[in-house]
Amino acid sequence: MTEKQALVVMASIEAKILLIRGQKVMLDADLAELYEVETKVLNQAVKRNIERFPDDFMFQLTAEEFANLRKQTDTSNLRSQIVTLKTGRGQHRKYLPYAFTEQGVAMLSSVLRSSRAIEVNIAIMRTFVQLRKMLTSNAELSRQLIAMEKNYDIKFKAIFEAIHQLMTPT
Repeated sequence: MTEKQALVVMASIEAKILLIRGQKVMLDADLAELYEVETKVLNQAVKRNIERFPDDFMFQLTAEEFANLRKQTDTSNLRSQIVTLKTGRGQHRKYLPYAFTEQGVAMLSSVLRSSRAIEVNIAIMRTFVQLRKMLTSNAELSRQLIAMEKNYDIKFKAIFEAIHQLMTPT
């Protein structure tokens, strides 16, 4: 895979990472799409190995979270985030989506054993690492900015005090 293709893949994965309950997660439907399997197949594999997925690896969205997610998601992105209802038996989602944390996504590689699953998992893990690096970098920049503001506030305060003293009649 070329560097350009890798960046496109990472960008598409990054767009599927959501913040729910204060955690970065990916929904089962998005993961199934990336792994090129049906959502039902992914969830069945997880349920067969449920002991590998504690609450901090995977959780099911509440109806309220699902409704909020629908409101937040624009219509062009809606299809990838939420499986739309179709007519016919077995054509629509009957259960609320599952959200997988970074650890849960990593655990999926042990349950889905196809070469596609391995390839996708590597790309997802790299994306999570890249996001963490960006957040760390932004936190460091924020700390530096705050330190500079404090430093300059003290200097500007001294300058303003000197100006006020010069302006005050003796």
